[in-house]
Amino acid sequence: MPKLRTESFAPGGDFRWLRSDHAIWNGRTESLDIGAFTAGTHYPNGYIPSGTPVALVGGQLVPYDSTEATVTGAGVLAGHIFTDQPVVPGSTEDLNVPVLDHGRVNPARVPQGVQAFVAPVAYAKRSNVTVVYR
Repeated sequence: MPKLRTESFAPGGDFRWLRSDHAIWNGRTESLDIGAFTAGTHYPNGYIPSGTPVALVGGQLVPYDSTEATVTGAGVLAGHIFTDQPVVPGSTEDLNVPVLDHGRVNPARVPQGVQAFVAPVAYAKRSNVTVVYR
């Protein structure tokens, strides 16, 4: 018997962080390191919200560090998680998630985790994305 489960999601999530529909069909799939995210900080409602900024470290997505001086590892923006991602309580299983790495984004609507999102200024922090923030 296959392992089946039923999941319910909020109707579509909050996509107000997007400024246009450009690139929504061109997201790439990456593995999200669920152990790098904190339940109370990154997914207090049981899911990682659409628009969450992420960095690619060791081949897996981790929370993005927007501190301007951090230009390596978690300080290099890889994109934004495109859709809400439910997290099973107590699970350590990594998730395959869609990532938006180009397009137009409203920085004021990007979900906040540990720190408020700041659109990257230094080229080293945004070298992996082609995103217009305004």
